Amino acid sequence: MMILTITFGNPWAWGLLIFPLIMLLFHLLYAQNKTSFTNFSHHIGINSRQVSIKILLRKAMPYFNMVAAVFLVVAIARPQGDFSKEISFTNGIDIILAMDISTSMLERDFSPNRLEASKKVAAEFIEQRPNDRIGVVIFSGESFTQTPPTIDHSIVLKQLKTIQNGIIEDGTAIGMGLATSVRSLKNSTSKSKVVILLTDGVNTAGTIDPNTAIELAKALNVKVYCIGVGTPKGGILGIDEPLMQRIAKRTGGIYFRAGSNQKLKEIYNQINQLETKEIEVNAVHRKTEQFLPWAIAALILLIVGWATRYAISKSIN
Repeated sequence: MMILTITFGNPWAWGLLIFPLIMLLFHLLYAQNKTSFTNFSHHIGINSRQVSIKILLRKAMPYFNMVAAVFLVVAIARPQGDFSKEISFTNGIDIILAMDISTSMLERDFSPNRLEASKKVAAEFIEQRPNDRIGVVIFSGESFTQTPPTIDHSIVLKQLKTIQNGIIEDGTAIGMGLATSVRSLKNSTSKSKVVILLTDGVNTAGTIDPNTAIELAKALNVKVYCIGVGTPKGGILGIDEPLMQRIAKRTGGIYFRAGSNQKLKEIYNQINQLETKEIEVNAVHRKTEQFLPWAIAALILLIVGWATRYAISKSIN
């Protein structure tokens, strides 16, 4: 946003406006009647139209000087344009959505099931973060990066739709899912790096222990939000909540549990608010002297006044 303000380098100069005011009062009180010019012109055969133009010019001449004096005072006051421009830009956050796609994610305690509900809410979350680089990691018995972190969210959303159970070996490799997500952020230069780890189970597979993945996240300064999805079945909740809580606490994140579609949506909205974007504002100030146009205008008016006086006097002679 650019803002222009006018300041004056010599504000004391406004007192000089008394002089054009005196000129105006003097002209109004003591200017002589110019009707003699009209009478004289009739005698020498100047037509009435020429006379009226000359009378008008002679009446205007004193005002040329007065306005020129005002412009000169403004120039002496040294008007200065102060251009202030604010340049703001957003520091985006690099985010990895780590999603469990094991067979248990097909349970229908969510509508239509846990996996599809998670994909839908994740897509809505992505659309709310236009300035962030977002990627997707999927895991079950193993893990891989579905989409590296990118600002092109159309690619992320397209790849998100293709995720389904069965495309990789079944199981629940939480440690591998977290480790793969953290490695995807290894080369990130963002001030804030986040993993949103969503699962409905217990670590039962993979070659990387979850505790090793936690230390890797800490070493790379990656914050992990953990989301456990699902409702108790037979009185038992199939989520390793102590592990989820430990991952979140050790990395500076938070553990959430979602028992319904609505609760899952609320959790993503809460994470969206927690991970606010940093906005940096740089202010640029530039002053420019603006007196020259006023001085030039005063000079032009004086020249016009002098030229008009000279032209009228020549025509009379």
